[in-house]
Amino acid sequence: MIGIGVIGYGYWGPNLVRNFAQVDGARVVAVCDQRPERRAKVEQIYPSVVTYAEVSEMLDSPAVDAVVVATPVLSHYELALQALQSGRHVLVEKPFASTVEQAERLVEEAERRQRVLMVDHTFIYTSAVRKIKDLVTSGAIGDLYYYDSVRVNLGLFQSDVSVLWDLAVHDLSIMDYLVERSPKMIAATGMAHVSGRPENMAYLTCFFDNNLIAHFHVNWLAPVKVRQTLVGGSEKMIVYDDIEMSEKIKVYDKGIIVSDADEAVYQRHVGYRTGDMWAPRLDNVEALKIEAEHFVDCVNNNRRPLSDGQAGLRVIRILEAATRSMANHGQPVEIS
Repeated sequence: MIGIGVIGYGYWGPNLVRNFAQVDGARVVAVCDQRPERRAKVEQIYPSVVTYAEVSEMLDSPAVDAVVVATPVLSHYELALQALQSGRHVLVEKPFASTVEQAERLVEEAERRQRVLMVDHTFIYTSAVRKIKDLVTSGAIGDLYYYDSVRVNLGLFQSDVSVLWDLAVHDLSIMDYLVERSPKMIAATGMAHVSGRPENMAYLTCFFDNNLIAHFHVNWLAPVKVRQTLVGGSEKMIVYDDIEMSEKIKVYDKGIIVSDADEAVYQRHVGYRTGDMWAPRLDNVEALKIEAEHFVDCVNNNRRPLSDGQAGLRVIRILEAATRSMANHGQPVEIS
């Protein structure tokens, strides 16, 4: 039985505690939060869970085998490092560090101590994204041409990170999972419309080898909530609408046909192919439940998580490069 200790019981912490409490082979034994009213709430709902005000006190408990970090971004690195150094397996909310250097340090520490380090890239555990992954891996989509996503709404303005680090991290993690390769260059632009706050809207473009391009539009200042992704391939195209209740994924048998005939060499005639649209059936299992079960399985069986430290590091590399590009009004930045 894996004893789970959760640090942070604010916005996301209650969801993590609820899901880990239902995982076979795991038990939430501790919750740490500095605010007494939050600790009181835990004690009311989960009487058997021990609450702590200080992280060091929780890590002194031999009942805690793994730690889940659900605190503001700027504290992720210190808390995750402290948990790893105490010999615990660690799951960290996204983004799991503030810099590439911090991310590399966490990956090194986890590997050195042979501990599971996992990042809370929740969306890759959704049934919709897993279905898209199946379609891409099977070759049904053909060669990938583009990945285009929009994630906008009115709020929630953050004070410690820009909209890229808050919203784009979701879509970057999905892209990383689907594409399985890193971009060679990125360019980003953004703007802050609230004085003293980071950028509240941004556009990020990732350039890959083989003519693959990815584009991300994120915004806290939009009049409507949009969560839509287009994935274009040589054989089929996918529309993924996370707000849609019944048909989150629609697969279109549409594309172009480029003539290779000798007489068309200089003209390159482009034709269009239009076929059927179908919406695959998806299960209704909560993504966080699947993620929690995956983390416990990786701890029990010494397996590498889908969203491991390396996956988190790849996303941080893009975000850090995007921040530099945005500060220079969209100047492209190469990624090693």
